[in-house]
Amino acid sequence: MSNSSNKSAYTGEQIVVLEGLEPVRKRPAMYIGSTDIKGVHHCVTEIIDNSVDEALAGYAKNVWVTVNKDESVTVTDDGRGIPIDNVPKYNRPALEMVMTKLHAGGKFDSKAYKISGGLHGVGASVVNALSQKMTVQVKRIGKVYEQSYEKGHPTGDMKILGKGETNSLIEKKLNSGTTSTFLLDPSIFKEGISISFDILKKSVKERAYLISKIFFHLYDDRSGEETNYYFEGGIKSLVEELNKNKSSLHDPIYIQKKTDPIELEVAIQYSDAFTENVESFVNVINTIEGGSHLTGFRMALTRSINDYGRKIGAIKNGDEGITGEDSREGLTAVVYVKMPSQNLQFEGQTKGKLGNAEVQPIVASAVKEGLDMYFEEHPSDARRILEKVFLAAKARLAAKAAKDAIIRKGALEGASLPGKLADCQSRDPSESELYIVEGDSAGGSAKQGRDRKFQAILPLRGKVLNTERARLDKILEFEELKYLTIAIGMGIGESLNPDKLRYHRIIIMTDADVDGEHIRTLLLTFFYRHLPYVLLNGHLYIAQPPLYKVTLGKEIHYVYSDEEKDTLIKGAAKNLNPGIQRYKGLGEMNPEQLWETTMNPENRVLRLVEVGDAEKTDEVFSMLMGDEVPPRKKFIQTHAKNATLDV
Repeated sequence: MSNSSNKSAYTGEQIVVLEGLEPVRKRPAMYIGSTDIKGVHHCVTEIIDNSVDEALAGYAKNVWVTVNKDESVTVTDDGRGIPIDNVPKYNRPALEMVMTKLHAGGKFDSKAYKISGGLHGVGASVVNALSQKMTVQVKRIGKVYEQSYEKGHPTGDMKILGKGETNSLIEKKLNSGTTSTFLLDPSIFKEGISISFDILKKSVKERAYLISKIFFHLYDDRSGEETNYYFEGGIKSLVEELNKNKSSLHDPIYIQKKTDPIELEVAIQYSDAFTENVESFVNVINTIEGGSHLTGFRMALTRSINDYGRKIGAIKNGDEGITGEDSREGLTAVVYVKMPSQNLQFEGQTKGKLGNAEVQPIVASAVKEGLDMYFEEHPSDARRILEKVFLAAKARLAAKAAKDAIIRKGALEGASLPGKLADCQSRDPSESELYIVEGDSAGGSAKQGRDRKFQAILPLRGKVLNTERARLDKILEFEELKYLTIAIGMGIGESLNPDKLRYHRIIIMTDADVDGEHIRTLLLTFFYRHLPYVLLNGHLYIAQPPLYKVTLGKEIHYVYSDEEKDTLIKGAAKNLNPGIQRYKGLGEMNPEQLWETTMNPENRVLRLVEVGDAEKTDEVFSMLMGDEVPPRKKFIQTHAKNATLDV
């Protein structure tokens, strides 16, 4: 492409240089958030986002991503290609400046990129600095240019590839584009550089929803897996996907507004669920901590529902009206803002929260206007939404009354711990742990076998309430969960106070059978839906009791799987006749055995419960524990052959 005044010209003149790459290798976490596996995937998405930016700017229709067998990643697009002409001030090719200088990029010149999530020269140069090796190939004006780097430094000058040298740009018969292949540096990423294809698919799928009508092609050369994404419907399709296991109350409401220089898209759909699921984005960045755009959306949503309720007489003058909490029950929404990249202000290095204050009133105004119009034109949908939020308000007041009644008795404040709780002597939460034990029999063994200094025991009798579709008042009426909430000590719902958490390790200990797994699932549902703080902050664990006691002569071994048992027996001396006891329940162990196998910190196996993919987790809980039968039936039919049953 020539250096003309054409609006689409993207040349070396638009490359702005601020500083070198030395700080990146010294303090990588400042630039990519962390040097663990999250940091590895952050680097991959930075390079993908540079290609996505070409699509946002209207110049690319395809993005190809390949995870190679050696864990390197190749990203190709059919955009304009990174400029290769000379940057006069530095007398070096623009490609080299983009790849080797921090903050050298076209995103700082508003004429080159108005909207972007990745930053040519920030994302690209940071990834280059943190890569053991990287090669970039660019096709422009009929020629393919290439330069290679090691740890951010060029290994030679930029060169023009000859006709005999093949690359993906030529193989794909592209007129123009960029291919980047990089292998991250294991000395920076100490946990390893292996890419999770599932995590990669999720982040790319997210981008495919945001930028409709762009083809994404993903390949994993390690396994041979291939995935392609293309969505016509944009964020409306994303909302429908998020709600696929729920019963929706109406078709997605779509609002679009351009207020120079900000473009807004919002999709809203209520379901009969009790939880809120709102995702927010700026350009292609998932703002997982929200920010000014999300605040503006929530304000407008509550105000619009209240105004419509008053207009039709459903809310009387002088009434309190609907709160923000009420309006978010059962809400699934996507808030997507596109704005000039040079104006973006994020709180935190990993772009988790939008800080631009001017965005809030723009989003609030557009959403209010869009919703007001929708409610006028679709009164039946508006009434269904009103009924939903009125029910939420009624439940909130009932839950408040139930909670207040318990608080008045002093129970939730820790004034009177439940009688069945065998508390520990320590009052230091960081060293204290609570075992939630299935049944009084196992509870008795655990109480006798524990270390009283730091281990507390709370036995639960029978099946726990399924809290997937239970409101707070019903939960607090259910004795076993009320006792559990009181024992944990930090309250629930609006009264939650993390500083009052009494144990930093909360351990679910159930039998290794179907009933035990069911109770464990019910408890996980309770924590995920109603005490997520415990789960999200690394305080929730699952105890792994042994499956077998294997006696070999005078030696006793406790094993935790069939594979471990078979290996042990196979490796034993031939004249020994192994004695095998299968533990069906915790109650079959005496206190000493329970301590030695499942509670002694030196021997026990604990599994930390974490949320890897929030969207997938929400989907699974909705499917397994919700009211919709068809998705659960399909899941059972699909996975029945893999089930292990104790019959």
